[in-house]
Amino acid sequence: MRKLLATGFTKKEKRIVFLASGRGSNFENAVKFLKKKKIPALPVALLTDNPKAKSIELARSFQIPVQILNFAEFADKKDFHKALLAQAKELSPDLIVACGYMRILKPEFVQSFPGKIINIHPSLLPSFPGLDSQKQALDYGAKIAGCTVHFVEEGVDTGPIILQKSVEILPHWNEKELSLAILKEEHKILPLAIQLFCENKLKINGRKVEIRK
Repeated sequence: MRKLLATGFTKKEKRIVFLASGRGSNFENAVKFLKKKKIPALPVALLTDNPKAKSIELARSFQIPVQILNFAEFADKKDFHKALLAQAKELSPDLIVACGYMRILKPEFVQSFPGKIINIHPSLLPSFPGLDSQKQALDYGAKIAGCTVHFVEEGVDTGPIILQKSVEILPHWNEKELSLAILKEEHKILPLAIQLFCENKLKINGRKVEIRK
C-alpha cells in the first residue's frame, strides 16, 4: 500500500480493481488519467486470467499489485470463478473496471458488487454485443460504429449505458483500422466514466444512467 500511495494517490480515494486479459491499453490510459487529473481514486489491484497479459507489466510499472488467476490451470472452470470472486471480495473495491477482460462475469460475481462494475465495449450498444464487435459492424455494413461504457449486469453487454462515442466507418477500412479508430475513443470515455463514478455523479435509474453536475 505504501508503494501505491507514493505514486501520488491518497487514502481518501475510492478503491478501484481493474480486470484485464490482454494488452492493457485502456488500463494504462485510465491509470495515467487518474493520476494526471487527480481523480479521487486508488487503484488497488489488477486481476487477470492471463499470465502472459501485457497489462501485468504495465501494472507493475505503476506499482499496482497484480493477482494472476490462470484460467487454463483450472480443470473445473467453476473453481476459477469462485477464486476470482474471493480475490475481488478481499480487495473491498468501490469500483471494478473491466477493460479488455475476456471472460463473462458470473451472476454470483455481479450480484456481489451491484452497481459497482463497469465495462468498456467496442460498439454502440445495444448493437453488436459480445465478441468481434468491429467485425460484426463491418459485416453488417454499418456506417457508424463506436464504443460504450456501461454498468455490468448478468446479461452480456446489457447493462445501463454510462457514456458512448461514435466513429464514422470509412469505406476503405478493414477490421484493424476500425478497431484502432474506436480504441482512440475508448481512451476518452472510460477514464471519464471512472471519474464520474468516483465523484459520485452517476445514478442508475432503471435502464438509464443519470449524470449529475
